[in-house]
Amino acid sequence: MTTDNTIDTERLILRPHRAEDFDDLAALWADPVVTRFIGGRPSTAEESWARLLRYGGLWGLLGFGYWAVRDRATGRFVGDVGFAEFHRGLGFDGVPEAGWVLSPWAHGRGLAGEAVRAALAWADASGWARSVCIIDEENAPSLRLGGACGYREASRLTYKDHPVVLMERLRPE
Repeated sequence: MTTDNTIDTERLILRPHRAEDFDDLAALWADPVVTRFIGGRPSTAEESWARLLRYGGLWGLLGFGYWAVRDRATGRFVGDVGFAEFHRGLGFDGVPEAGWVLSPWAHGRGLAGEAVRAALAWADASGWARSVCIIDEENAPSLRLGGACGYREASRLTYKDHPVVLMERLRPE
């Protein structure tokens, strides 16, 4: 990792988002396959712009946030992976919340696991004792990924009238 919070893995580069990521980010979040389990509807360009601004604000205010994930060989946009503090009012405010979303072309290639593990290594090196994530209870691939990355089911909740699984990960000793 570099001092600008860029993370290099075997196949990926994770770096904080930049304004020039907007078109790729907007295309990702406009895809109904992507949003099926995240809000249930594609995002407008305006909503994606607000998301991009929020990502930048996380880094500036909290010292952590989401990374734009790109394929190391081609530069192709893979998706978003990182941590946030959204103040959802679900009982875990103040605990970094992990999240990941990848373009459909990247599904099934092990890229999500590679990116999430890199982000978690960054979190562990930062000294975090704990992080959480919430996943739609019907999103079996993300639930499997969370489990493979050390997250365990802590409870079942309702968020915006939809059932989700709250998962928790403790830093490995």
